[in-house]
Amino acid sequence: MSILGQEGRTFRQKAVERVIQARFVLGAAAFITALVLSTQATWWLSFAVLMLVLLAVVALSATLPRSDAPAESPASDPAIFRLSGQQLAAQLPDPLIIFDHGGTILYVNPVANGAFGPLARGGALLLHFRAPELQALVQSVMADGVARSVDFAERVPVERWYRATVLLLDRAGGKDRQYLLSFRDQTEAHRLERMRSDFIANASHELRTPLASLTGFIETLRGPARRDEAARDNFLEIMQKQAERMARLIDDLLSLSRIEMKAHIAVKDQVDLTTLINHVVDSLRPLADDLGVEIERKIDPDPVIVLGDRDELTQVFQNLVENALKYGQSGKRIIVELKRGDDGIKAMVQDFGPGIPEEHIPRLTERFYRVNLETSRAQKGTGLGLAIVKHILTRHRARLVVRSRVGEGSTFTVVFGPQKA
Repeated sequence: MSILGQEGRTFRQKAVERVIQARFVLGAAAFITALVLSTQATWWLSFAVLMLVLLAVVALSATLPRSDAPAESPASDPAIFRLSGQQLAAQLPDPLIIFDHGGTILYVNPVANGAFGPLARGGALLLHFRAPELQALVQSVMADGVARSVDFAERVPVERWYRATVLLLDRAGGKDRQYLLSFRDQTEAHRLERMRSDFIANASHELRTPLASLTGFIETLRGPARRDEAARDNFLEIMQKQAERMARLIDDLLSLSRIEMKAHIAVKDQVDLTTLINHVVDSLRPLADDLGVEIERKIDPDPVIVLGDRDELTQVFQNLVENALKYGQSGKRIIVELKRGDDGIKAMVQDFGPGIPEEHIPRLTERFYRVNLETSRAQKGTGLGLAIVKHILTRHRARLVVRSRVGEGSTFTVVFGPQKA
């Protein structure tokens, strides 16, 4: 049937409905008209009566309810009551999952899919969430219907902390019962608390030695060395170095704290590693000249694009190249290489210094861990550089691979996974 034919049929149906609705009014008008004509009144009186009857019919017909008119919602009805539960759940900022008494997933809002990966309807809830505390929470609420909450952590792809709550939505019998599992992200609060405790523990340990040195020198300058100019100059120089060491330590601790606070925020900017690494090498050229170390580049001029934060990646490669120059200076040269392969993008910094004993390699990225304490202090190291590198690379979904042999040097490789087109 054509569109015009359908519209004509719809119009006829509506006309018939209007006539049926106005049947009592039309019947009354017909009766009055017949009565007037039967009285043999003058033509003008009959005409006037007919006009009044027609006007009354039109007025009464306009007041009749129309079957096709949309029902008006009460003025006091808030918009939220006209929304479905699924629409509300989809707009909430927290992950929500609805499941039945058998643990089968019935509904997942978009935030939950983004936080925990694709969760298919009909899948088993407890097969996806393996945390023992979360499984115990779900099973206990399913057993007695009492709402409960528990804190748990997701370790992959990055560490995140949640406050999970399970409550019974209805009390229907058997498998018809439905439950709501909601998550409140506690990652930021947990990180802040851990940073406070770590900062106090680490800072108090690392700052104790330079503070003790400064205190001892001050007491000496105020006592036996009060009038000894040579000793005073020597002590002041040492005090300045200790103060600079404390300043570097505090700067690194603050830098590490800032990076940890952003660990769960995905990077979205595009960075050209070719330009970035060349810039780092150029900026460290004066240090290499002072140490008598040659920097050899193996970097193609073509752009190598990754998703990342430019400042943070600059900090990564500046730390690795600077470490190679300082701790591998006995080898007299280092190699900085960037290449693309089937397994991802690799940026390597290789030195030919004394190397690192194998037992130390797994612990290199721990905070304040040093292979050789005296060498590290002589090179003005704080023991936090590789810890910062590790946290930055974790945020960038990259990893650090260390290869070293004693007497042959070390190679630090940053591996970025295959980039999506």
